[in-house]
Amino acid sequence: MKKLSYIMVSALLTLMSATSCSDYLEAENKSAGGSESDPEVYFRTQEGLEGFQAYAFNSLKAIATALDINDDGTDLYMPCRGQAPSAFQDYSLIAENDDVEAYYVACTGLINNANGLVYYSGEDFPAYRATGLFLRALGYYYMTQHFGAVPYSDTYIQDANREYPRTDLETIYTNCENDLIEVINSADVPDLTHDGTVNKRAARALLAKMYLAHGWDCNTTLTDAAAGTYTVNSTENFQKAAAMAEEAISGIALTQSFEDKWLPSNEDTNPETFFSVQYDRAGYPGDVADGGHRLCEYYCHYFGDVTNGQKYTTSNKALNTRSLALWEEGDSRWEGTFMTTMYAYNRSVADWTQYGYFAYYRTDVDKNTLPIHAYFAPSYVTQEEFEAYLTEHKSQFVYDASIHPAGQYPHANLLLDGQILVYNFDAEGNFTEPEITNQSLSDNNMGTSLEMTPCVKKWDDPSSTMGGHTISYRDIVLLHASEIYLTAAEAYYMAGNESAAWEKLNAVRNRAGAPDLHNSLANYDVSVKFSNFNMLDFILDERGRECYGEQTRWMDLRRTKQLVRYNVAYNPYVSSAADMSNVNGEIKWYHPIPQTEISSNEGMTAEDQNPGY
Repeated sequence: MKKLSYIMVSALLTLMSATSCSDYLEAENKSAGGSESDPEVYFRTQEGLEGFQAYAFNSLKAIATALDINDDGTDLYMPCRGQAPSAFQDYSLIAENDDVEAYYVACTGLINNANGLVYYSGEDFPAYRATGLFLRALGYYYMTQHFGAVPYSDTYIQDANREYPRTDLETIYTNCENDLIEVINSADVPDLTHDGTVNKRAARALLAKMYLAHGWDCNTTLTDAAAGTYTVNSTENFQKAAAMAEEAISGIALTQSFEDKWLPSNEDTNPETFFSVQYDRAGYPGDVADGGHRLCEYYCHYFGDVTNGQKYTTSNKALNTRSLALWEEGDSRWEGTFMTTMYAYNRSVADWTQYGYFAYYRTDVDKNTLPIHAYFAPSYVTQEEFEAYLTEHKSQFVYDASIHPAGQYPHANLLLDGQILVYNFDAEGNFTEPEITNQSLSDNNMGTSLEMTPCVKKWDDPSSTMGGHTISYRDIVLLHASEIYLTAAEAYYMAGNESAAWEKLNAVRNRAGAPDLHNSLANYDVSVKFSNFNMLDFILDERGRECYGEQTRWMDLRRTKQLVRYNVAYNPYVSSAADMSNVNGEIKWYHPIPQTEISSNEGMTAEDQNPGY
């Protein structure tokens, strides 16, 4: 929750840092009396449950910031400036990978905390029980999407028992769906909240996604991995997914602009946000440079020294040729997703929030008068159109040594045909003949060049101070309306109702101002497209645009059985299905069950490892 007590969370973090909650409190019982030292008493009170709930929500943060496992090994993101691909990106992943283990542990921790809420709330605190049921379902949603069948538990684990066999997907999905139905039917759960607490809209949205995954994983059969083909054995769960998605978005029209949807100033009251992981700078008790998250540093090229007024970035999850080609002329999601204009930093003033990168968020100035440090144009712009824009804004591109860092001239980049044309400007604002970099965005051949492509601004926090890495306190949105519109579209398509799928797709596209396709794929023209392009591909393209930088892509491709097809086509580190397989030819459709889990869990053996590992 946005205003949850950090003191309470800190206390619970300490309390639960031992091997189990009961172990810690048993030690406390030896030195202190009172109800606060007895978990069976304290955690059944309003105060105790409030603290337990805050701790459970806090455990979501490790899941919501695990970028490599969610984005790498897909078609849309790549490392740049010569960085090596991660094990997720080139599918060299092994069961001993630390990031896999950390994600698995984070999910199981969330699930056990959720079970604790259910256990302690009993019949006296139904709202806390509903929160526990929702968080348990959310934890299992993430686990099943990444690891497939995993051990299922609806019991709060407080002992050393380590015998938990894998549970089949049908059972896990059904159990989670039943939990979410109880949350939706609870009179103690509000319809919609904006403080990160559980609400009926969030439960319906998650249930729609659960039904959709259930349909794909249990009711379809893969026929050709390389071609991404499959057969549909039943449409029941897809129909349920569409119906539940409709309930989740009922009455919520996509009327605000895409830009406004992601403005930092709009996050506390955004009508499209169903559920998000909460961060609060004002209430953080420690060094605020270390209490947020790093999502604002990713999905970027490298911008250089932060003392020049440009935010710190990691040169990771950058645009590639495939993602660059997704954007159509007129689609506001290009400007709404990327920081296409970076303003110059006034070093004489030295105010990071007023000048430089974050000047974009100022509402007290005419941005047509601010000096520009860098500008990025989309791939559909012609060179003639680009140069006309530069001429029109000539006064903003003037090189001024008192403002611009020494030797860093204002520049504008045209991202044309997978290569980059860089224009520099002189003291009169005239542009030079463009430097053609010959740097293919798909080959990671960017050397040490700076600022080649724009960065995602969805997670920008203009209140950040310079220095430190975990400086963004933007809430991380996990469930929101337009993504559920696309969930409905996919579910309708899989249920055989293309007209209803088009209705939802058009609602998303119309809000963005994307070209009207008149419900026909024949009218859809992007520069990178499969020769056997189909409706599912179009839905994935829409998800790519609408949800860019939201850590959904790997799960989207795996769920829809397109993981191999898209990686072979667009991932420069994968050339064939063999690159995504082990020596026995088993494709790595899931991430591996951590070896530590298999070794320590008496209910699992090596035979329980996912294929490919």
